[in-house]
Amino acid sequence: MALTRSDSMDQEEGTFESFLMKAIKITVVVTLYWFISITMVFLNKYLLDSPALKLDAPLFVTFYQCFVTVILCLCISVFARLCPGYVQFPSVRFDPKISRGVLPLSIVFIGMITFNNLCLKYVGVAFYNVGRSLTTVFNVLMSYLILKQTTSFHALLCCGMIIGGFWLGVDQEGAEGSLSWSGILFGVLASLCVSLNAIVTKKVIPIVDGSIWRLTYYNNINACVLFIPLIAILGEFQTVFYFDKLDSLHFWGMMTLGGVFGFAIGYVTGLQIKFTSPLTHNVSGTAKACVQTVIAVTYYDSIKSVLWWTSNLMVLGGSSAYTWVKGMEMRKTQEEPQIKTVTAKNDSGV
Repeated sequence: MALTRSDSMDQEEGTFESFLMKAIKITVVVTLYWFISITMVFLNKYLLDSPALKLDAPLFVTFYQCFVTVILCLCISVFARLCPGYVQFPSVRFDPKISRGVLPLSIVFIGMITFNNLCLKYVGVAFYNVGRSLTTVFNVLMSYLILKQTTSFHALLCCGMIIGGFWLGVDQEGAEGSLSWSGILFGVLASLCVSLNAIVTKKVIPIVDGSIWRLTYYNNINACVLFIPLIAILGEFQTVFYFDKLDSLHFWGMMTLGGVFGFAIGYVTGLQIKFTSPLTHNVSGTAKACVQTVIAVTYYDSIKSVLWWTSNLMVLGGSSAYTWVKGMEMRKTQEEPQIKTVTAKNDSGV
């Protein structure tokens, strides 16, 4: 039966409304990801290096954020059991065997979040993205050393641009007198741990039946236990005990909020990938880093040189180009079997 003109118009309106709703959802999710990610960086900078707080206990801050994540996982799991129609969340009951299986990842995870926070403590928010920019380079290096995966020449060129931007940024921070070699070292170590975390996660995640949330739960429980001796060795318990704002509701509120945002970033990251794609998520992350840098320079009333901005553009440009190259390579890999199948059918006369 042929469609009438009215039916055709109704169909077009329905398609437009569907497209509009999808666009609105994507916009909301991306905005939420940007807001939580950028806010979390500024919030952690306040907790780690604020002249108003003067709390020199970065491991304790990180430990508390892991503790908040564990509590949130337990609370949401209980709520999901009580209201299954409203919330989807896996059951999280502690199993020592699973905890031991996740332990190798937890050690890398501790390094990742600790070095991230230490980097943020010693460098400015504006330089934070450049300080941690070698993650992509370490991804290529670790993939070759551990997984024996080679990388294309074009992708290596993108890595070269990132390394160039990193060193130019270090040079310009030094020229401005704001360079912290401790911050740079922690940034490099954080980048290495982020890369290792992605690789080890792939090996460990079958232990928790492929559930990211169960992995988050066990990772943070292990981290809380492992942080305690580290905090004791570095004397941070004494620092916290004599901290003059230990009874401040504002302080504990900001600490808890940091933990909530740390938990939320995992959720909105998954949400952004779900509503867009891994490639779009990487592009969004790069754009977010650019906006975050501009906000930081404006907020702290900094004046940066042309070469400093060039270093940021090189890092962001190299990261975007790497994402695009890998996306094209993945698409080509997916298309090749289809082309071979069609060719085989044509040759057989089917």
